[in-house]
Amino acid sequence: KMAAYEKRRAAAAPVPVGGSGLPEPGRAVPGGGGLAEDSAAEFLLRAGVTAMVREALLKVLEARPAEPVSFLAEYFERLVLAEAAAEPPEPPQRLARALWYVCLAHHSHRTAFDSNAGAAYEVLGCGGRRRAAGVDGRLYSELLRRICQRGAAPAEAAAELLRRVRCRDHEAVPFDVFRYGVLTCCVLLEFAAKADALFAVLGAGDSADTRLCQAVLRALEDALGAGHGSRPGRYLEAGSRLGPDRLALAMDRALQERKLGSSMSREEFLRKATALFIAKVKPVE
Repeated sequence: KMAAYEKRRAAAAPVPVGGSGLPEPGRAVPGGGGLAEDSAAEFLLRAGVTAMVREALLKVLEARPAEPVSFLAEYFERLVLAEAAAEPPEPPQRLARALWYVCLAHHSHRTAFDSNAGAAYEVLGCGGRRRAAGVDGRLYSELLRRICQRGAAPAEAAAELLRRVRCRDHEAVPFDVFRYGVLTCCVLLEFAAKADALFAVLGAGDSADTRLCQAVLRALEDALGAGHGSRPGRYLEAGSRLGPDRLALAMDRALQERKLGSSMSREEFLRKATALFIAKVKPVE
């Protein structure tokens, strides 16, 4: 048994330096000043890989994308391009990267959303040789416009919202204003999507009875009346309080009163519904 043990031990022993051309772990490299190799964990920590991978995995968990591998590939690609640039990228590239950041996590995930909004703010505010660091009103407004283009909110609603939360082109935009504008645009898109789903309950296709639509819009306005102007997300909470019982009651009253008459289109209903939301948005002063 002892002989067999010694054979296994000899087979598992490391190959001498001269036999493999590789330095033996824990032994000084000729001409070097320390150990040849750190442990794998020490190397990853020293190179910053551990923190980078942990951050990437957190982003995946926050966003929960349909294709996590593609998400990670894009994440690392943007990270490498940002670190390789000798000068801050031009405004179009900064806007694209800022938009990517603010769309990484849903606005209801407050910690993740705030972190991503902060990253977007830093990306837009990086200075170059000819400009000071900071986010100006022009880049801020353009980012908001691009956010609104990602959803199905009516163009009129998006334009009115931008008028309420925009800053002057050459005005410095503080982070709290930046976050408020980005958050409000994201909430508008979700509110429009919920209004569209609500319209699908009212009729078939792209039209529904006008009286029915008006009754539901009145109920929605009542629900929004309890919202908070300083917190756009509260309007989604208020809209969710328009539960099946209240909605059914409003529809029942409308059905009892209605006669053969006109119909309302999906576009008109969305315009009216999103206008109720916009009316509650506190303008940026």
